[in-house]
Amino acid sequence: MIGPLTASKKLELGLRYFIASVLLLTGIGKLLDVPGFIQVIDTYKIIPTFLQPAVAVSMVLVELKIAENLFRKINLKINALAATALHICFTLLATLTLFRGIEVPNCGCFGVFWARPLTFITVAEDVFMVGVCVLLLKILQIKEGQV
Repeated sequence: MIGPLTASKKLELGLRYFIASVLLLTGIGKLLDVPGFIQVIDTYKIIPTFLQPAVAVSMVLVELKIAENLFRKINLKINALAATALHICFTLLATLTLFRGIEVPNCGCFGVFWARPLTFITVAEDVFMVGVCVLLLKILQIKEGQV
């Protein structure tokens, strides 16, 4: 029988690796074709053209750094919080874009690879990721005794 402490450690590890893997895959997908990802950003009609390259590169670097830190167990609470904030931003951006009636043929989650249109399914996936990140954050807080 697995005790609560062991189960909590296994759940924390599973969540960390899941979030880190998703961020690693999305970051690599965007990194492999930054010009294509800049075109995807343009379809959201929210970032000025002159800022799109900086936003694209920054997003890739943030995703990859959070993934690295989660894999390497560096500043876990800060990185779980950063992953949560990132996915909240993705959720808000997707929701606002859909409500604005803008058709986005490629949501850009994986850059230009595995292109899927932006739909409310994308929003649901983002909400799921927020939930997973919040769960990791809660486990880390409980582990520190800061409920």
